[in-house]
Amino acid sequence: MPAEPSARLTAREAIALLTGAADFTEHRPPPRTLPPDGPLGWTGYDAARERAAERTGEEESVVYGTGLVGDRACVLLSFEFGFLGGSLGLLTGDRLEAAYDLALTRRLPLLALVATGGSRMQEGMVALTQLQRVAAASTRLRAAGLAQLAVVRDPTTGGGWATVGAGADVVLALPGAQVGFAGSRVRPPDADPYAYGAEGQFTAGQVDAVVPAGELPGTVGRWLRALGPGSRAPHEPPPAAPLPRAQAPSSASGLPASGREAVERARSPRRPRAEAYLADYFTVRLPLHGDRCGSTDPGLLAGFGLRADGQAVAYVAQCGTPTRPAGYRAAARTIRLADRLGVPVLTLVDTPGAANDAEAERAGAGAAIADTFAAIAAARVPVTTLVIGEGGSGGALALAAPGNTHVTADSYFSVIAPEPAAAILKRPPEETGATADQLRLRPQDLVELGIARSIVT
Repeated sequence: MPAEPSARLTAREAIALLTGAADFTEHRPPPRTLPPDGPLGWTGYDAARERAAERTGEEESVVYGTGLVGDRACVLLSFEFGFLGGSLGLLTGDRLEAAYDLALTRRLPLLALVATGGSRMQEGMVALTQLQRVAAASTRLRAAGLAQLAVVRDPTTGGGWATVGAGADVVLALPGAQVGFAGSRVRPPDADPYAYGAEGQFTAGQVDAVVPAGELPGTVGRWLRALGPGSRAPHEPPPAAPLPRAQAPSSASGLPASGREAVERARSPRRPRAEAYLADYFTVRLPLHGDRCGSTDPGLLAGFGLRADGQAVAYVAQCGTPTRPAGYRAAARTIRLADRLGVPVLTLVDTPGAANDAEAERAGAGAAIADTFAAIAAARVPVTTLVIGEGGSGGALALAAPGNTHVTADSYFSVIAPEPAAAILKRPPEETGATADQLRLRPQDLVELGIARSIVT
């Protein structure tokens, strides 16, 4: 069952929740006068607007301006659901476009606090086309390398969800909030309500985190620190992500003497996994969740983090399981976002290979892997890779940085695992070790072959 929704906040209460005692400076677009009863001449529309204004104290369904969340300046826009259901009309579009343009002019991240029922029926297609204005403004901000965050409140439905909400780089949701393209009055009567809530959207990989209202200021503040350039100039290239320190190795010491030993050490349950490396590497971790296509892969961790020196680094880490298409899509999403925002990337490789079951094939394994290769190949920011365990074929190579891949003493990297290699060559099982040696998959072999730059010990 979906959680109970948090108490509905007004637009200004939502802003105050995030900015606290800090100043919020409201902005307004140039005034525009609508014809009587709006562009459609909808009887009673002017009276409805007047009642909404009297009830809420607002002139429209969106308030926007500049403010501080934590120690980071941003442009905030906040929907007032009490004003005609937070719906989008022509004047709402003016405010939304102005908010995005203000972020572009000031070179600030945009934080949207969304609570809307969708497009305003009383303005018909004029209202609906405001979504195109929002999409164009969002695209301009994206092209400028500026971050967009959304906090989806109760409810967030219709075109507001499909543009301002789901179109953001990072999507946070309040517990129990109704979130979905279809509102409660238009969805099928037998539809599962869980699918239309914050928790259901998180499960489906459409929301990055469900955050209680009391935790929002800290969470959003950390995201703004991680996604922004900090003290760097806008066009200053970021430094490469530092290599992680070696974690406590398996019981073996030194480098593996044979290919078989290298594989055994990489597969050992005693050797450190991605979680250990990430916990040591970051003081703050901010996960990105899901592939935005309805799926998640628990065997791949992705997101942004802050190191002790304040440096922001994006990370993609395999957890030792076959990586599923959703994992590769999440990886590509993270790498592209980091590249757009100028944040260096760290990848941790640890997989026996890409998932190869029928479900993975139906979910587009090949296309997802290809897209990950393309994301790394196109990245302008430095990408640093550490192979911490198994490096299984193309499923591992898709996350490896050409020319900047390093390996641990408890790892191997191979075109194919030795067991299937022996089977393909029609060799008996007892020749698997010799096959592993021929594959030259040990850490020291990889350095000698020029595949890896160094061994982290």
